[in-house]
Amino acid sequence: MPITPEIQALVNRLNQELNQTEQEATEGLNIVRPLLSRFPENDRLNQFFAYFSSVLFFVEASQTRRIQNIVESISDADVTEAEIQEPGEDLSTLLGRVLEVKIEVRLIITRWEK
Repeated sequence: MPITPEIQALVNRLNQELNQTEQEATEGLNIVRPLLSRFPENDRLNQFFAYFSSVLFFVEASQTRRIQNIVESISDADVTEAEIQEPGEDLSTLLGRVLEVKIEVRLIITRWEK
């Protein structure tokens, strides 16, 4: 069974949100990096640097492993609708996590810009 339009739309949305999150986390690193080079012992700056770095890792792992594995598992010709339900729920859960991370990244950047 080919991937349903609903699953494809979910995958597209996930990839879009992950790309935006990656851009914002990179922006956060670009804000923190120069400050960290001036104040390397600042624990708060180190914490933000680590957070943005882990967000980038999360994005990469989600795109290259998690989403691809789920799509491959439901792309088989003999997959039933019932077998698509759980991977679809996993994608929805992942979207929720991505949106939470994206909001947190944006809040941190907004604070730094003020």
